[in-house]
Amino acid sequence: MVFVTVELLLVTISLLSIIYYYKWLTCYFDFWKIRNVNGPKPIPLLGNVLDLVTFKYSIGCFLRKIYNEYNNEKIVGLFVNRRPALMINDMDLIKSILIKDFSSFMDRGYGTHEKTDPLTMHLFNLEPARWRPLRAKLTPAFTSGKLREMFYLLIECSDQLDNYLNKYNGQIVNMREISFKFTIDVIGTCVFGLQANALNDPDSPFKIMSKKIFDPNWKNLLNFSLRCFTPRYFYDLIGNLLTDYELPNFFINLTKNTIDYRIKNNITKHDFVDQLKMLKEDPSKLGDIEVTDNFLAAQLFVFFIAGHETSASLISNCLLELAMNHKIQEKLRKEINDELEKSNGKITYQGIKNMFYLDKIFKETIRKYPPVTEIMRVSTTAYTFPDTNISIPENTITWIPIFGIHHDPKYYPDPDKFDPERFSDEVIRSRHPMSFLGFGDGPRNCIGARFGKMQTKVGIVKILEKYTVDICDKTDKNFEIDPHGFLLTPVNGVYLKLIKAPIV
Repeated sequence: MVFVTVELLLVTISLLSIIYYYKWLTCYFDFWKIRNVNGPKPIPLLGNVLDLVTFKYSIGCFLRKIYNEYNNEKIVGLFVNRRPALMINDMDLIKSILIKDFSSFMDRGYGTHEKTDPLTMHLFNLEPARWRPLRAKLTPAFTSGKLREMFYLLIECSDQLDNYLNKYNGQIVNMREISFKFTIDVIGTCVFGLQANALNDPDSPFKIMSKKIFDPNWKNLLNFSLRCFTPRYFYDLIGNLLTDYELPNFFINLTKNTIDYRIKNNITKHDFVDQLKMLKEDPSKLGDIEVTDNFLAAQLFVFFIAGHETSASLISNCLLELAMNHKIQEKLRKEINDELEKSNGKITYQGIKNMFYLDKIFKETIRKYPPVTEIMRVSTTAYTFPDTNISIPENTITWIPIFGIHHDPKYYPDPDKFDPERFSDEVIRSRHPMSFLGFGDGPRNCIGARFGKMQTKVGIVKILEKYTVDICDKTDKNFEIDPHGFLLTPVNGVYLKLIKAPIV
């Protein structure tokens, strides 16, 4: 009888515990319901992010799927674990978040982990208090004037690309790999003031570090999941077990040695490193922010990964579309030829600016293959969305689904078709300005947009100046996206046939 009583007591305690923890795990799940916001049903512990933590979808494809399912909703309610989040589908509300009411959404919400991963202290991640003064000090490095000054460096790198391509005439190449090597060399030269030599040296340390960053191995994927979907204290506790310290040590030592060398030898190159050198020599320019070697290295790190990966993807994806659309390719090559004739066969800064059809192609490539597939903001105040009765508290995750918007037939009819004329002046005026967010918008948009645009265009022009690209048996015309990739990574690369055909 005593044993039966004990067993009943244990069963009762177990059931009550299960009920308690189930209630604890799901107690916030009526958050959107009471606000009359629709969204997919969450599950205990994970909320709506099961497909993300299991890598069934990349973040861009995940949000695009929900965007398509709830296309008629202005706001979609979601949960990241137990934490309420939302996705914004309405163009006017997106404009409010990014521009009109930016002061309530200044934080990207990714957070920094100075001790566990010092390279997270970069401009993209920083909280508003450090982001604002740092952005103001780094912006001068990316003005159109600075870009014009360093344009000759871009041309030097493009000439190296031209020499590299000579040996591949008539062959099938992975244009994504070639584009990566080219943009690594550009970033090494224009941002670090160093020769990365990724095109010609298979052991280039810059190329090796890039592979470490973007390799979707289990360690990188687990690190990403824990940082995004577990409490901050938990990641700070165990994150150092997953951090490959060869990566931060490389960038920290490189930054310190480069800046110290310039200070010691009184060297000025008017580039990005000079902006960091100025901050190291006079930290008071950033107020109370502690300017350490780690902090400066994090800034170089983010411009390395953002500057070369996004542009490399745009170059290879653009060439993929041109290989499948020969008429567009021929029209662009004619425009390139016309501009080169005006400058004795030389690629010039103004010549690139004058290639208006190239600009349309560039924007259509970003539209179809956005280098950043979503924008995340976290509310820094309690906020009520304009013309609604929907209010959110401080610290609410807000997603803007760029990939979904860019493929919405409301804004881009037949969205899978590659059509540069979507970006004629007349057609652009017919669309809401927030329907194209290739570089974000508002005060926290991409600081390096001008540089990325010019780098990409120079790469495309240099290739098409002497070569045509065509599809082959290895070309994945459907562009299957790797769900393990952090961005829009093609599973099968971008294989094209390269044929020498100088423009005449």
